[in-house]
Amino acid sequence: MIVDAHHHFWDPARAEYPWLTADLAPIRRAFGPDDLRPLLAETGVSRTVLVQTRSSLDETRDFLTTAAATDFVAGVVGWVDLTAPDVAATLDELLALPEGRRLVGVRHQVHDEADPRWLLRDDVGRGLRAVGSAGLAYDLLVRPRELPAALEVARRLPDVRFVIDHLAKPRIARGPDPEWAERLAPFSELGHVACKLSGMVTEADWARWRPDDLAPFVRRVLGWFGAERVMFGSDWPVCLLAAPYGRVLEALLLALAGLPASEREAVLAGSAVRFYGLGLDE
Repeated sequence: MIVDAHHHFWDPARAEYPWLTADLAPIRRAFGPDDLRPLLAETGVSRTVLVQTRSSLDETRDFLTTAAATDFVAGVVGWVDLTAPDVAATLDELLALPEGRRLVGVRHQVHDEADPRWLLRDDVGRGLRAVGSAGLAYDLLVRPRELPAALEVARRLPDVRFVIDHLAKPRIARGPDPEWAERLAPFSELGHVACKLSGMVTEADWARWRPDDLAPFVRRVLGWFGAERVMFGSDWPVCLLAAPYGRVLEALLLALAGLPASEREAVLAGSAVRFYGLGLDE
């Protein structure tokens, strides 16, 4: 079994996506379940996690509805305003919806905040504790700039399951990234923090990347976190800027080729199922 723990849907005709700038023109169109379904069939991916794209409760509700109507979407990582005084009530309302059981996590575009220590704000901390109390995971969308704050907040909140998206975006196109390595390595000590092997091809050279460019970063993440805390994510359709869906998965499988079968299975499905509490029999 393969679980894609990180992909998106969007439609620029229905909503604003500030991050979909002119340089991302190839993906400035609608992407939905019917676009992804044949790609999953071709690659043998059976279930997925649908991840937020904008700071919108409406999108979260729409994604939950989509997940309930789409056989392959096992969970949704949505958005809530972590700084809102009523964030706990908002999470309760979402979880109480008929499709609320599909909500498995929350995310915010932390790397777009001006303050690199945004995660350490008191109101954000209250929101993160509410996420943990609701039984949900929290996806950390950060770059190396925000990793020190992410490490501090993860140490403060050992009862919250955190998942680092996109390996915290190392600068793969430049080769080794010592700053990234120095700041991500300490998470190895935190058993409640996982890391997604996602978003790598768009941090590499879009036109000339090769699987060998990604493999050293995969090895380092596996060395720090262990396979039981690492999961696959395609980051489709963002990945289309640099590679089709099948090539993204193929590159990861090449990087995992030397692992024991049990560790490959953890990366490809088990870790996502455990960290997000996916109900695959639903």
